[in-house]
Amino acid sequence: IGLWPQPAVRPMDGSSSQWAGGESEAKKRLNKFARSHITAYRAERDFPSLAGTSTLSPYLAIGAISPRRCFEAATEANQNAQKPRELASPLDSGSEGITTWISELIWREFYIHVMTGFPRVCMHRAFQPATESIRWNVNDKHFDAWCRGETGVPIVDAGMRQLRATGWMHNRVRMIVAMYLSKNLFLDWRLGEKFFMQHLVDGFLASNNGGWQWSASTGTDAAPYFRIFNPVSQSERFDPEGKFIRMYIPELRSVGHESIHDPSAMPPLAKARLSYPEPLVNLSTTREAAIAAFKGIKG
Repeated sequence: IGLWPQPAVRPMDGSSSQWAGGESEAKKRLNKFARSHITAYRAERDFPSLAGTSTLSPYLAIGAISPRRCFEAATEANQNAQKPRELASPLDSGSEGITTWISELIWREFYIHVMTGFPRVCMHRAFQPATESIRWNVNDKHFDAWCRGETGVPIVDAGMRQLRATGWMHNRVRMIVAMYLSKNLFLDWRLGEKFFMQHLVDGFLASNNGGWQWSASTGTDAAPYFRIFNPVSQSERFDPEGKFIRMYIPELRSVGHESIHDPSAMPPLAKARLSYPEPLVNLSTTREAAIAAFKGIKG
Protein backbone atom coordinates (compact mmCIF):
# COMPACT_ATOMS: atom_id res chain seq x y z
CA ILE A 1 0.00 0.00 0.00
CA GLY A 2 2.96 2.29 0.57
CA LEU A 3 3.62 2.23 -3.15
CA TRP A 4 0.09 3.12 -4.19
CA PRO A 5 -0.23 6.51 -5.91
CA GLN A 6 -1.12 9.43 -3.69
CA PRO A 7 -2.37 12.83 -4.92
CA ALA A 8 -0.25 15.93 -4.52
CA VAL A 9 -2.36 17.20 -1.62
CA ARG A 10 -0.82 18.82 1.45
CA PRO A 11 -2.44 20.02 4.68
CA MET A 12 -3.45 23.68 4.61
CA ASP A 13 -1.82 26.18 6.96
CA GLY A 14 -3.20 26.94 10.38
CA SER A 15 -3.79 23.54 11.97
CA SER A 16 -1.01 23.84 14.57
CA SER A 17 -2.51 26.96 16.13
CA GLN A 18 -5.70 25.06 16.99
CA TRP A 19 -3.97 22.24 18.85
CA ALA A 20 -1.83 23.53 21.70
CA GLY A 21 0.25 20.65 22.98
CA GLY A 22 0.83 19.09 26.35
CA GLU A 23 -0.88 17.44 29.27
CA SER A 24 -2.04 20.74 30.76
CA GLU A 25 -3.96 21.59 27.58
CA ALA A 26 -5.51 18.13 27.56
CA LYS A 27 -6.63 18.50 31.18
CA LYS A 28 -8.04 21.96 30.47
CA ARG A 29 -10.11 20.60 27.56
CA LEU A 30 -11.31 17.62 29.58
CA ASN A 31 -12.34 19.77 32.56
CA LYS A 32 -14.17 22.25 30.35
CA PHE A 33 -15.98 19.48 28.48
CA ALA A 34 -16.95 17.61 31.65
CA ARG A 35 -18.15 20.81 33.30
CA SER A 36 -20.05 22.41 30.43
CA HIS A 37 -20.75 20.13 27.48
CA ILE A 38 -20.68 16.43 28.32
CA THR A 39 -24.36 16.19 29.33
CA ALA A 40 -25.36 17.44 25.87
CA TYR A 41 -22.95 15.11 24.06
CA ARG A 42 -25.53 12.61 22.83
CA ALA A 43 -27.81 15.34 21.49
CA GLU A 44 -25.10 17.41 19.80
CA ARG A 45 -22.30 15.02 18.82
CA ASP A 46 -23.58 14.31 15.28
CA PHE A 47 -23.93 17.95 14.19
CA PRO A 48 -20.63 19.16 12.71
CA SER A 49 -21.49 22.86 12.97
CA LEU A 50 -21.76 22.55 16.78
CA ALA A 51 -18.94 22.31 19.30
CA GLY A 52 -20.51 19.12 20.62
CA THR A 53 -17.44 16.89 20.99
CA SER A 54 -14.55 16.94 23.45
CA THR A 55 -11.72 17.45 20.87
CA LEU A 56 -9.58 15.23 23.12
CA SER A 57 -8.74 12.68 20.42
CA PRO A 58 -5.34 14.24 19.51
CA TYR A 59 -4.30 14.13 23.16
CA LEU A 60 -5.49 10.56 23.61
CA ALA A 61 -3.66 9.56 20.43
CA ILE A 62 -0.25 10.74 21.72
CA GLY A 63 -0.79 9.80 25.37
CA ALA A 64 -1.02 13.36 26.71
CA ILE A 65 -4.07 12.14 28.63
CA SER A 66 -5.26 8.63 29.39
CA PRO A 67 -8.63 6.98 28.73
CA ARG A 68 -8.73 6.16 32.46
CA ARG A 69 -8.53 9.85 33.37
CA CYS A 70 -11.30 10.63 30.87
CA PHE A 71 -13.44 7.86 32.32
CA GLU A 72 -12.91 9.15 35.85
CA ALA A 73 -13.92 12.69 34.85
CA ALA A 74 -17.02 11.40 33.07
CA THR A 75 -18.01 9.19 36.01
CA GLU A 76 -17.61 12.09 38.43
CA ALA A 77 -19.74 14.30 36.19
CA ASN A 78 -22.37 11.57 36.02
CA GLN A 79 -22.53 11.27 39.78
CA ASN A 80 -22.96 15.02 40.06
CA ALA A 81 -25.76 14.93 37.49
CA GLN A 82 -27.82 12.28 39.29
CA LYS A 83 -28.52 11.24 42.86
CA PRO A 84 -26.10 8.46 43.94
CA ARG A 85 -28.94 6.04 44.75
CA GLU A 86 -30.07 6.20 41.13
CA LEU A 87 -26.68 5.10 39.79
CA ALA A 88 -26.16 1.36 39.31
CA SER A 89 -23.07 1.90 37.14
CA PRO A 90 -21.68 4.76 35.04
CA LEU A 91 -22.87 3.02 31.87
CA ASP A 92 -26.49 2.17 32.64
CA SER A 93 -27.68 5.17 34.65
CA GLY A 94 -27.47 8.91 34.80
CA SER A 95 -27.02 11.38 32.00
CA GLU A 96 -27.42 9.91 28.51
CA GLY A 97 -24.85 12.36 27.21
CA ILE A 98 -22.26 11.16 29.70
CA THR A 99 -22.94 7.45 29.27
CA THR A 100 -22.77 7.86 25.49
CA TRP A 101 -19.36 9.54 25.75
CA ILE A 102 -18.11 6.76 28.01
CA SER A 103 -19.26 4.21 25.43
CA GLU A 104 -17.17 6.02 22.81
CA LEU A 105 -14.12 5.67 25.04
CA ILE A 106 -14.85 1.95 25.22
CA TRP A 107 -15.14 1.71 21.41
CA ARG A 108 -11.61 3.11 21.22
CA GLU A 109 -10.37 0.41 23.58
CA PHE A 110 -12.32 -2.21 21.62
CA TYR A 111 -10.45 -1.41 18.41
CA ILE A 112 -7.14 -1.70 20.28
CA HIS A 113 -8.18 -5.18 21.41
CA VAL A 114 -9.19 -6.10 17.85
CA MET A 115 -5.75 -5.10 16.61
CA THR A 116 -4.11 -7.12 19.38
CA GLY A 117 -6.23 -10.21 18.78
CA PHE A 118 -6.25 -10.02 14.98
CA PRO A 119 -2.87 -8.51 13.99
CA ARG A 120 -3.63 -8.93 10.29
CA VAL A 121 -5.66 -5.71 10.43
CA CYS A 122 -2.44 -3.71 10.96
CA MET A 123 -0.91 -5.42 7.91
CA HIS A 124 -3.35 -3.92 5.37
CA ARG A 125 -5.63 -6.94 5.73
CA ALA A 126 -9.39 -7.04 6.21
CA PHE A 127 -10.85 -8.21 9.51
CA GLN A 128 -13.36 -10.21 7.43
CA PRO A 129 -11.06 -12.37 5.24
CA ALA A 130 -13.83 -13.14 2.75
CA THR A 131 -14.02 -9.46 1.77
CA GLU A 132 -10.45 -9.59 0.45
CA SER A 133 -11.90 -11.10 -2.73
CA ILE A 134 -13.61 -7.79 -3.55
CA ARG A 135 -12.21 -6.11 -6.65
CA TRP A 136 -12.20 -2.42 -5.80
CA ASN A 137 -12.27 0.22 -8.52
CA VAL A 138 -9.00 1.82 -9.58
CA ASN A 139 -9.61 5.45 -10.46
CA ASP A 140 -6.91 7.99 -9.61
CA LYS A 141 -9.08 10.87 -10.81
CA HIS A 142 -11.87 10.00 -8.38
CA PHE A 143 -9.46 9.48 -5.51
CA ASP A 144 -7.73 12.78 -6.17
CA ALA A 145 -11.09 14.60 -6.25
CA TRP A 146 -12.06 12.98 -2.93
CA CYS A 147 -8.76 14.04 -1.34
CA ARG A 148 -9.14 17.61 -2.53
CA GLY A 149 -12.79 17.97 -1.52
CA GLU A 150 -14.02 18.28 -5.09
CA THR A 151 -16.44 15.36 -5.43
CA GLY A 152 -19.54 17.49 -6.07
CA VAL A 153 -21.12 16.21 -2.83
CA PRO A 154 -21.02 19.18 -0.42
CA ILE A 155 -20.95 17.34 2.92
CA VAL A 156 -18.12 15.10 1.67
CA ASP A 157 -16.15 18.02 0.27
CA ALA A 158 -16.64 20.11 3.42
CA GLY A 159 -15.31 17.26 5.54
CA MET A 160 -12.24 16.75 3.39
CA ARG A 161 -11.50 20.48 3.36
CA GLN A 162 -11.93 20.60 7.14
CA LEU A 163 -9.35 17.82 7.42
CA ARG A 164 -6.82 19.68 5.30
CA ALA A 165 -7.50 23.02 6.99
CA THR A 166 -7.41 21.86 10.61
CA GLY A 167 -5.88 18.39 10.74
CA TRP A 168 -9.15 17.10 12.20
CA MET A 169 -12.57 16.05 10.97
CA HIS A 170 -15.88 15.74 12.81
CA ASN A 171 -16.64 12.07 13.58
CA ARG A 172 -20.04 11.93 11.86
CA VAL A 173 -18.47 13.45 8.75
CA ARG A 174 -15.62 10.92 8.91
CA MET A 175 -18.17 8.13 8.54
CA ILE A 176 -19.88 9.92 5.65
CA VAL A 177 -16.68 10.56 3.67
CA ALA A 178 -15.35 7.06 4.37
CA MET A 179 -18.53 5.40 3.20
CA TYR A 180 -18.67 7.60 0.11
CA LEU A 181 -15.13 6.55 -0.84
CA SER A 182 -15.64 2.85 -0.19
CA LYS A 183 -19.27 2.38 -1.25
CA ASN A 184 -20.07 5.04 -3.87
CA LEU A 185 -16.66 5.50 -5.47
CA PHE A 186 -15.95 1.87 -4.53
CA LEU A 187 -12.27 2.60 -4.00
CA ASP A 188 -10.14 0.50 -1.67
CA TRP A 189 -10.72 1.61 1.92
CA ARG A 190 -6.96 1.35 2.57
CA LEU A 191 -6.37 4.38 0.37
CA GLY A 192 -8.62 6.44 2.63
CA GLU A 193 -7.14 4.91 5.78
CA LYS A 194 -3.64 5.95 4.66
CA PHE A 195 -4.72 9.45 3.65
CA PHE A 196 -6.35 10.00 7.05
CA MET A 197 -3.22 8.86 8.88
CA GLN A 198 -1.15 11.26 6.79
CA HIS A 199 -3.33 14.25 7.63
CA LEU A 200 -5.11 13.70 10.97
CA VAL A 201 -3.65 15.34 14.05
CA ASP A 202 -5.42 12.60 16.04
CA GLY A 203 -4.36 9.76 13.73
CA PHE A 204 -4.40 6.56 15.82
CA LEU A 205 -3.88 3.26 14.03
CA ALA A 206 -6.43 1.13 15.87
CA SER A 207 -9.30 3.65 15.75
CA ASN A 208 -8.56 4.75 12.21
CA ASN A 209 -8.39 1.19 10.91
CA GLY A 210 -11.48 0.15 12.85
CA GLY A 211 -13.47 3.11 11.58
CA TRP A 212 -12.48 2.60 7.97
CA GLN A 213 -13.18 -1.13 8.04
CA TRP A 214 -16.54 -0.49 9.71
CA SER A 215 -17.47 1.96 6.95
CA ALA A 216 -16.23 -0.34 4.19
CA SER A 217 -18.01 -3.36 5.73
CA THR A 218 -14.79 -5.35 5.84
CA GLY A 219 -14.37 -5.12 9.61
CA THR A 220 -16.19 -6.03 12.80
CA ASP A 221 -19.98 -5.92 12.71
CA ALA A 222 -19.89 -5.88 8.90
CA ALA A 223 -23.34 -5.19 7.43
CA PRO A 224 -22.91 -4.39 3.73
CA TYR A 225 -26.55 -4.55 2.69
CA PHE A 226 -27.78 -1.63 4.76
CA ARG A 227 -24.71 0.25 5.93
CA ILE A 228 -24.45 2.57 2.96
CA PHE A 229 -25.08 6.15 3.97
CA ASN A 230 -26.68 8.51 1.50
CA PRO A 231 -24.45 11.58 1.96
CA VAL A 232 -27.19 13.97 0.83
CA SER A 233 -29.73 12.72 3.37
CA GLN A 234 -27.00 12.64 6.04
CA SER A 235 -26.23 16.26 5.22
CA GLU A 236 -29.90 17.25 5.39
CA ARG A 237 -30.25 15.54 8.76
CA PHE A 238 -27.06 16.64 10.49
CA ASP A 239 -26.32 19.97 8.82
CA PRO A 240 -29.88 21.10 8.02
CA GLU A 241 -29.07 24.77 7.48
CA GLY A 242 -25.79 24.06 5.69
CA LYS A 243 -23.71 25.90 8.28
CA PHE A 244 -20.88 23.38 8.20
CA ILE A 245 -20.89 23.24 4.41
CA ARG A 246 -20.70 27.02 4.09
CA MET A 247 -17.87 27.10 6.60
CA TYR A 248 -15.57 25.12 4.31
CA ILE A 249 -17.02 25.57 0.81
CA PRO A 250 -17.08 29.29 0.02
CA GLU A 251 -18.38 28.52 -3.50
CA LEU A 252 -21.72 27.53 -1.93
CA ARG A 253 -22.19 30.27 0.68
CA SER A 254 -24.81 32.04 -1.41
CA VAL A 255 -26.84 28.86 -2.03
CA GLY A 256 -30.10 28.52 -0.09
CA HIS A 257 -30.89 25.82 2.46
CA GLU A 258 -33.07 23.94 -0.02
CA SER A 259 -30.24 23.44 -2.53
CA ILE A 260 -27.01 23.46 -0.57
CA HIS A 261 -27.04 19.72 0.14
CA ASP A 262 -27.29 18.84 -3.56
CA PRO A 263 -26.45 21.74 -5.88
CA SER A 264 -26.57 19.38 -8.87
CA ALA A 265 -30.37 19.52 -8.66
CA MET A 266 -30.42 23.30 -9.15
CA PRO A 267 -31.62 24.81 -12.47
CA PRO A 268 -28.85 24.89 -15.11
CA LEU A 269 -28.48 28.67 -15.11
CA ALA A 270 -28.17 28.79 -11.33
CA LYS A 271 -25.61 25.99 -11.34
CA ALA A 272 -23.59 27.73 -14.02
CA ARG A 273 -22.97 30.65 -11.65
CA LEU A 274 -21.28 28.35 -9.13
CA SER A 275 -17.65 27.32 -9.48
CA TYR A 276 -18.50 23.96 -7.94
CA PRO A 277 -18.09 20.56 -9.63
CA GLU A 278 -20.84 18.19 -10.71
CA PRO A 279 -21.05 14.92 -8.71
CA LEU A 280 -18.49 12.31 -9.72
CA VAL A 281 -20.97 9.43 -9.58
CA ASN A 282 -24.67 8.68 -9.24
CA LEU A 283 -25.38 7.84 -5.61
CA SER A 284 -28.22 5.44 -6.33
CA THR A 285 -26.57 3.33 -9.02
CA THR A 286 -23.26 3.13 -7.16
CA ARG A 287 -25.08 2.03 -4.01
CA GLU A 288 -26.71 -0.83 -5.91
CA ALA A 289 -23.37 -1.78 -7.45
CA ALA A 290 -21.75 -1.95 -4.00
CA ILE A 291 -24.52 -4.16 -2.68
CA ALA A 292 -24.15 -6.46 -5.67
CA ALA A 293 -20.39 -6.72 -5.09
CA PHE A 294 -20.87 -7.75 -1.48
CA LYS A 295 -23.55 -10.27 -2.42
CA GLY A 296 -20.99 -11.95 -4.66
CA ILE A 297 -18.58 -12.65 -1.79
CA LYS A 298 -17.94 -16.35 -1.20
CA GLY A 299 -17.64 -17.69 2.31
